[in-house]
Amino acid sequence: MAEISDEDRQRVEFLRRISSSKHEFKKFSLEELKQLQELVEKKDYSHDKKAHKSKVKLLGKINVRIYELTEGRGIWG
Repeated sequence: MAEISDEDRQRVEFLRRISSSKHEFKKFSLEELKQLQELVEKKDYSHDKKAHKSKVKLLGKINVRIYELTEGRGIWG
């Protein structure tokens, strides 16, 4: 059995937090979002069409949220 890396553990923990509540995603700090973005981008889901589609969708959400936080729009959202 393959060893689970720290990156995999962290990615799974972030994804667990996001899926636990629809409001949890908004609580992520800018640093956490950037870290999650990097971890998700690194993971190859090309063998699973559905997972790859979810990856692309999540990366889009992350990009929007990073934009909101850096442009100050997240304050009112």
